[in-house]
Amino acid sequence: MLLDLEGRPGCDNMATDDALLDEADASGRAFLRLYRWSPPCLSFGRHEPAASRYDRAAIARLGIDVVRRPTGGRAVWHEHEVTYAVVAPVSAFGGVGLRARCRAIHERLAMTLRTLGVDANLASNSPTVRPSDGPTACFAVPVGGEVLIGTRKVVGSAQVRRGTAFLQHGSILLDGSQDVVTKVSRTPGAAARATSLSAELGRSVTFDEVAAAIMATWWAPLITSDRPTVPLSSLGAGSSCFADPAWTWRR
Repeated sequence: MLLDLEGRPGCDNMATDDALLDEADASGRAFLRLYRWSPPCLSFGRHEPAASRYDRAAIARLGIDVVRRPTGGRAVWHEHEVTYAVVAPVSAFGGVGLRARCRAIHERLAMTLRTLGVDANLASNSPTVRPSDGPTACFAVPVGGEVLIGTRKVVGSAQVRRGTAFLQHGSILLDGSQDVVTKVSRTPGAAARATSLSAELGRSVTFDEVAAAIMATWWAPLITSDRPTVPLSSLGAGSSCFADPAWTWRR
């Protein structure tokens, strides 16, 4: 278990998740990491054509930190949220495919959010919407198996596999909006379907509250590990590419 209470820049967060993925592939160990972002950051999916979808000059003018994730998916604004990362051998989920692993994790996230008092459920198994099919924000359109409150998406996730292990990380929205994505996007209507826990509950919901609920409801059943607590200092630097604009704007 990795509870990272210190907010980190986007490049450091992505390098840490990437290093955990390498560790899981090499050692067969599994990890759950909960973390924050400081400063707030806009992240792109690994394969997004960011150079054509987003206004790089506007991003620079607004002083927005930006990073490209090692996982797929679409753009996310990381500010008022709990970010989770599940890193584990594929065998920990019985060797099932990407969608089944994603759904299993989302089921546990929905269970956690229900303990906080919201009616969180999974979207029906509609076909996956490809990035070219619609708005550019991760939270714009829910697809099959994602976590919703009513018809609005409250958790956005992405996944990648490397060797024998996989990484799934995602944002649990506490407050705020994804309007920054719309502001710098060349595609209109990018964040129309997002909600947050604070908006749904009518009160402030904190990082600590959600992190405690996750640890209480789904850490032990989801992943077992002979060393559940690992200091971040033991992971190494991870890939340096996440701080490189050539990686961020590579396509």
